[in-house]
Amino acid sequence: MATEAPTSGEYIVHHLTHMNSTGHAQKAVIDWSVWNLDTLFFSIALGVITLFFLIRAARKATPGVPGRFQAAVEILVEMVADQAKGIIHSAESRKFVAPVALTVFLWIFLMNSMDFLPVDLLPRLWAMISGNEHAYLRVVPTADLNGTLGMSIGVLLICLYYNIKIKGVSGWVHELFTAPFGSHPLLWPVNFLMQIIEFLAKTVSHGMRLFGNMYAGELIFMLIALLGGTATVFGFLGHIVAGSIWAVFHILIVALQAFIFMMLTLVYIGQAHESH
Repeated sequence: MATEAPTSGEYIVHHLTHMNSTGHAQKAVIDWSVWNLDTLFFSIALGVITLFFLIRAARKATPGVPGRFQAAVEILVEMVADQAKGIIHSAESRKFVAPVALTVFLWIFLMNSMDFLPVDLLPRLWAMISGNEHAYLRVVPTADLNGTLGMSIGVLLICLYYNIKIKGVSGWVHELFTAPFGSHPLLWPVNFLMQIIEFLAKTVSHGMRLFGNMYAGELIFMLIALLGGTATVFGFLGHIVAGSIWAVFHILIVALQAFIFMMLTLVYIGQAHESH
């Protein structure tokens, strides 16, 4: 017996639901019992692909005239190195931070680029493989707040590491309680509270910015896909035209969001090298 086609609302809700460890949607912003398996799979897989291409480029690098692949990688390396040099003045720190920033940029770019795949392609394939026509699968890891906040927390941990490495434990603790308003004992609680709020605000905004842009882009692609499902010539033509225009515009968003996340990573780590 044929099943009824889903409504527009059901279609969108289904495509916005993750394949997770519990079988139900996440009900709170912080829920440690829920593991979004699709986000984990695609982010790890794309991370491995990123490292593979970087390692391959490093191994095949030659001092002579570079090929197109090596030239493209060299352009990216020089771009990130120049940005890192202007923000982080410690040459020793840049040996680690610049490669991290390059990896972050390429990794996020690939994750964002998953949005260019047809909305139903991988979910339909997964439904066929799993034998469950209602199987959930979301393929854009950066459209999951858990994924983007996880990356921003990783940046926070690097910032804490450099705060301690550059200033020492006692120097960093002193800064926590004396900046930005001064070293008077009455100001210690206010200073500490302001420092904690600054760390939290930077981390949350870092992850939320990437998530918000990619979630909105994914949702627009779904709405355009629904437009193509209307049984009219105008709907089909609108689907083609709108989809093409949005795809071209989305190329800029994909690259820009990866660049912004990378730049903020450099800025936050650079701030960890500075004393208030």
